[in-house]
Amino acid sequence: MIGILSAGEVELLLKIQVVGHLGCTDGYNTYVYPVNYVYDDHFIFCHSTPGAKLDMMRKNNRVCLQVEECIDFTHWKSVMVQGIFQELEEERDRYTAMKMFAEKNLYQKINQPVLPHNTTVNGTQVKWHVKNRPVFFRIVIDEKTGRYEDD
Repeated sequence: MIGILSAGEVELLLKIQVVGHLGCTDGYNTYVYPVNYVYDDHFIFCHSTPGAKLDMMRKNNRVCLQVEECIDFTHWKSVMVQGIFQELEEERDRYTAMKMFAEKNLYQKINQPVLPHNTTVNGTQVKWHVKNRPVFFRIVIDEKTGRYEDD
């Protein structure tokens, strides 16, 4: 039987899962990327390294996130979140997001080595390379829906 998840079941699935599939578009093609996320009852928080995905979302901020729990092909739950991409540019907001990820033992991924801010090497101050910093963003949620299949 296929059914609709209650609002409470949707909230629970979003809270207990930490991996979802982020959908975004360049206006012609649609792309789906696996992402780590954290849900705080209001927003979905994600992070990414600079690249095509962020470039697309900055140009077209409509996104979706699909989250699932799958036991087998006849026993699953799935939630779809529709919303708006919003980049976290303030250090305080970035810190809050990083803290939420750390509390769930999820850590930021980087493509290249990144030195912490104010690092010194052999007595010389090394500057932070902003282009290598993980970018934190949130999804401002418009709609949450959920489905399930069970015997």
